[in-house]
Amino acid sequence: MSEGLNDRSQAILEAIIEDYIESAEPVGSRAITRRHPVGLSPASVRNVMSDLEDLGYLQSPHTSAGRVPTEKGFRFYIDSLLQVRKLSNREQQQLEHQFQFDGLHAEDLVREAGKALSSISHYTGVVLAPRFETSVFKQIEFLPLSGGRILVILVADSGLVQNRVIELDESLSQRELEQAANYLNNRLAGLPIQQVREELLSEMAQEKALYDEMLQKALLLSKTVLQDEAKDHIFIEGASNLLEHPDFVDVEKMKQIFRTFEAKGRLVKLLDQSQQADGVQIFIGSESSCSEISGCSLITAPYTDQKGIIGTLGVIGPMRMDYSSVIPVVDYTAKVVSRILELEDH
Repeated sequence: MSEGLNDRSQAILEAIIEDYIESAEPVGSRAITRRHPVGLSPASVRNVMSDLEDLGYLQSPHTSAGRVPTEKGFRFYIDSLLQVRKLSNREQQQLEHQFQFDGLHAEDLVREAGKALSSISHYTGVVLAPRFETSVFKQIEFLPLSGGRILVILVADSGLVQNRVIELDESLSQRELEQAANYLNNRLAGLPIQQVREELLSEMAQEKALYDEMLQKALLLSKTVLQDEAKDHIFIEGASNLLEHPDFVDVEKMKQIFRTFEAKGRLVKLLDQSQQADGVQIFIGSESSCSEISGCSLITAPYTDQKGIIGTLGVIGPMRMDYSSVIPVVDYTAKVVSRILELEDH
């Protein structure tokens, strides 16, 4: 029990939230007595609703006599009242058959997972891809561009790919670029990216690098590529799904949310934060500490490979989202992604 919420108060709060999730409309006392076996008159229900409002679990929109849940109300509902259903075997099979996860590289796999979450939930799927910094070096390739620029393609053993454009003071021929790539691939393949940086610094300090022109160029190229931290990749799928929900009729609010999706930085921090704990996490409204999406809820779950947690996936939707259905979908999708990534590590 919390703040004097007896069984009757909890039952009415649960009924209001479930009706609000379904209808997106303020819920009145008569609706509660008609739809739910609370065993109370509308007048008695109104008294309980008034008490719940005083305690901060409900609020009254100015244009209606009904009530809607507050963030505090949703939090109590999720922590104390919500019964999360389990996905049936058939639903699990449908999820895996509809979205062909097997055989994909890590980056394609997590992007597909985001699409799956969006399609099934009808909200927005978000995925923080594995950090390149935690990956193992597989190969590097240098391609000449115009104006003395070079396109660098850096590939990790998991399938993650980083493309970067660098500029050098001197121009290098295609043959020189190929020689540099061959040397680095033979020397560094199979090493963690962080260790690659250390190896490069060590080799540059050695005397042989002063006398081997090809080695100098290879080390210079790789140092230029790897001196900056790789950017986090976040995939956002189905952002337009939010427009279908009545919770987002405020044009300015939607613009703010879409700007956040485009900027991505705040979402990366939030997903990174949720990566610090095991299992499903639910951020309601302002709990996300991301004011731009304060009218939304975020359900996340981490995914793993054999080394442990490497990323996060989830769903963004209205606070009024169907938690009972979305939570098991997020949880199971994270387990599918983890299973595939762990098998690929063998």
